Amino acid sequence: MSESRKRIFLVDDHALVREWLLALFRHEPQFEIAGQADSAATALSGIMAAKADLAIVDLSLKSGSGLDLIKDLRLQSPATQVVVLSMHEEIYFVERAFRAGARGYVTKRDSTNSIMEAIRTVLAGQVYAKPEILAQLTARLVGHTPDKPVGAVEQLSDREMEVFRRLGEGQATRKIATEMGLSIKTVQAYSARIKDKLGLANASELMREAVRWAADRQRN
Repeated sequence: MSESRKRIFLVDDHALVREWLLALFRHEPQFEIAGQADSAATALSGIMAAKADLAIVDLSLKSGSGLDLIKDLRLQSPATQVVVLSMHEEIYFVERAFRAGARGYVTKRDSTNSIMEAIRTVLAGQVYAKPEILAQLTARLVGHTPDKPVGAVEQLSDREMEVFRRLGEGQATRKIATEMGLSIKTVQAYSARIKDKLGLANASELMREAVRWAADRQRN
């Protein structure tokens, strides 16, 4: 294989998504797939061992957090660029990804052309997102008031958002703790902070709000 080919590592917990990406890259001779993983922990070691030039990372992983993985890569493998390929379209997820260290952001609803454009743009040393997303990010960074008011959910920390998302998907505290690599008490502490930030009275209200939020996002 030519040494000039860029090494790409795939991180997604859905096998069908990884297979689709593998098929896509078969038609791109300037790239080679250096490896793939379905969890944050295996991805970090795999990316470092493969000396990947770029990682395509989903934010929502069944084991671990995509945002945490991006932060770890920035510290432990800074030469590896990151393009996020996510189901999350909300601007606050995009902003969190860039703050964590990603250089590109595309959604799973975008075209394959957009994905390849993002990869080429980031490997060329630039930042990629759709123009309307970049405009929203710029407005937020310079302090312009967004058209829509900031919601309480947006004010959650990255870890709190991850716990909230998993609660909305029906995961129990023990399962969340195991998959995020945390203690049960830590997850309970995050849940308590989420409840306070959202102004909810008890754990039952927290669960209902998380499920409602997750359902609304799926409909959108």
